[in-house]
Amino acid sequence: MLTLNEQEETVTDKIISAIADYIQIEPLQVAPAPVLSFLGLEIRQHQHRVLQNGKDVNLTRLEYRTLVLLASNPGIVLTRAQIFEAVWNMDSDSCQSSISTVICNLRKKIEPDSKNPTYIKTVLGVGYKFDIRNAGE
Repeated sequence: MLTLNEQEETVTDKIISAIADYIQIEPLQVAPAPVLSFLGLEIRQHQHRVLQNGKDVNLTRLEYRTLVLLASNPGIVLTRAQIFEAVWNMDSDSCQSSISTVICNLRKKIEPDSKNPTYIKTVLGVGYKFDIRNAGE
């Protein structure tokens, strides 16, 4: 698995954006679960709360919805377009920089080390996945 810095992600986003018109993507639905629990991270959907080591984490609406989408589909690689369409409820014509920004901000808030993410992994050329192997489900 490769981890990219922001500049590398931007270049990758542009490449994916250029070929996105040729790929058919199915929108994903988040199946609500009352609590998603991982080592050090708890998402209480019924309360709309995220706890990191027992302490509240303040997330924006987009950060929260992105986290719930990824954590509800652990181990599954989601494209930026799939994330954008599910979270923003819009067509994904220009989603690339928006997704990268939200993922970057989310990592700063929930990851022990945002430069070496434990939960949200970048899958080069595809998108992101919530990695339960390192999150210790």
